[in-house]
Amino acid sequence: MKLDRQLQILIEEAPQQGISTLVVEKAVAPVLRAFASQLQHLEYYVLQNREGNWIVSAIANIERPQQQKQVIYSFPTVEDATHAQANFNLKLENVSVPVTHLLFQLFALEGIDSLIFLETPGNLEKGIEIARTSLQKSIQEQLQKLKNIPVPQSKTIPSNLA
Repeated sequence: MKLDRQLQILIEEAPQQGISTLVVEKAVAPVLRAFASQLQHLEYYVLQNREGNWIVSAIANIERPQQQKQVIYSFPTVEDATHAQANFNLKLENVSVPVTHLLFQLFALEGIDSLIFLETPGNLEKGIEIARTSLQKSIQEQLQKLKNIPVPQSKTIPSNLA
């Protein structure tokens, strides 16, 4: 599914998420588009358990092992996601998710620090990390820009106009 269609779905579903359609259209969607355009794929595969929850992994900083992050891995192919399942002792399934929807969930999910997008099929060692704080900061900046745009005054229509 192309980026425009992915974003249109998010805009249409915004009220069901408790978010203004206008906010998603004018602030969130442009940021999601910018982040998604840095990635190679329009959809990725994530691992989820039987309850439908995405699998979260704790990773440590090489230089500071006591510093851990909670991440969700996003795989470029179903085969890569299947291969990664071998690292878990759980019954998991692979779910295809549009890239903008993954990014939107990163923005919304508490307790997740980053998404790691594995870009090259067959290579589970190197990926692109998108931090939740970076995404949130960009959306906040976009919202601030919108606040600074003057809203045109609406003109009232005279009641005697027929």
